[in-house]
Amino acid sequence: MTQTGIPFLLMRGGTSRGPYMRRDDLPQDRDALARVLVEMLGSGHPLNIDGIGGGAAVTTKVAMLSVSDDDDADIDYFFAQVGVLDRKVDFRPTCGNILVGVGPAAIEMGLIPVAGDITDVRIRAVNTGARVQSRVRTSPDGVIYEGQTAIDGVPGTSAPVELMFMDVTGGATGAMFPTGNRIDIIDGTEVTCMDVAMPMVIARAADFGLTGTETAAELDENRAFYERMEPIRRKAGELMGMGDVSSSVTPKFGLLAPPVAGGTALTRYFMPANCHPSLAVTGSQCLSACLICPGTVAGGIATFPDAGPVPLRLEHPMGLLDVIMDYRCQGDDFEVVSAGLTRTARKLVSGTVFVPGNPV
Repeated sequence: MTQTGIPFLLMRGGTSRGPYMRRDDLPQDRDALARVLVEMLGSGHPLNIDGIGGGAAVTTKVAMLSVSDDDDADIDYFFAQVGVLDRKVDFRPTCGNILVGVGPAAIEMGLIPVAGDITDVRIRAVNTGARVQSRVRTSPDGVIYEGQTAIDGVPGTSAPVELMFMDVTGGATGAMFPTGNRIDIIDGTEVTCMDVAMPMVIARAADFGLTGTETAAELDENRAFYERMEPIRRKAGELMGMGDVSSSVTPKFGLLAPPVAGGTALTRYFMPANCHPSLAVTGSQCLSACLICPGTVAGGIATFPDAGPVPLRLEHPMGLLDVIMDYRCQGDDFEVVSAGLTRTARKLVSGTVFVPGNPV
């Protein structure tokens, strides 16, 4: 059987992992590209045994990079979420955890040169239009991965990668509140449909009979919750102007509850067929905006001033995630200026991945 080799880096970005590749090493046609990614990751088997996926949604993510033609960006980052079991690829969302590795990967690939002890990489997220400034620790020899920064959900420590997210409002739907409301009632449940970095449907854990302290495994075993949540998510997707989202991973679903471990709020994030083992970077921004903005389902959990920046600590199944939100709130007007996070990334493998046939 003929096989085609494609150069790649396997990297951990934040609490996700996947292959990073040059966009021009892959088919330009979306259908052909999807077929290549399905074969590469081994989608269709719970262990992804015939590919390099890891049998979980956080390990079947793909980053495709190219030099940007935008004067305000250095690198274009095109993201794909590959299904573990269904042999489907969703090009609609982006992923903030995988984005953590984009700056280091772009330097490793020679797409951008090292620029001293800190190399700033301006990234355009192709899927949503968001712009991100990434600050990567570097030396004359390249990217520095060793450091003392720890993030919950990842063992050990690594060098910090600082991210500043801008232009994050309405990337998927065109509006922060695509339904026109800060609270909608769907199937008798109050939800906030919001598009900040990631389109989400956000509800109170208590309205599903949950405390919010349930582990990811406990939530995944609670099939009654999913049977109630998924119809709400699909109806919300239609109300948000996203059409039929039954085969899409967006909008994502999130739950909020009062904090129990010294954070700003307790969160659970769904991908959406299962609970995220920690918390998505993009989801953390949307949940933070929901907490800050008056009139949403988050009302009463925390109080905030009329303008940022302010730090938030979001409790998730593996610990805490810190977000700095800059915003302005005047009466009914609410604007997100930017969101900042510090995460880590690490290069795991450099080489060639093979796919059947000659699809490229």
